[in-house]
Amino acid sequence: MAAPISTDERSEHFAFCVQLFGGTTAFSRRLGIDERAIRRFINGERPISDGLLEDTAKALRLLIAEATTAEEQIAASLRAG
Repeated sequence: MAAPISTDERSEHFAFCVQLFGGTTAFSRRLGIDERAIRRFINGERPISDGLLEDTAKALRLLIAEATTAEEQIAASLRAG
């Protein structure tokens, strides 16, 4: 079982995930969370709940699926060309 991470580590990891979406605005739109709230989570002003991390993980899985589909379309178009 993995050791629990500190509040600072949780905030840093959350900030990294937000950047994977292209920043606060894109993440806000994707998850339907106010940008100010996201900044507060990142800055440690608000605790990051397990539910928020679960929602983030779900959104990341969807992003992976979308990116995979886009990559497959690009590869297919290059093979066809």
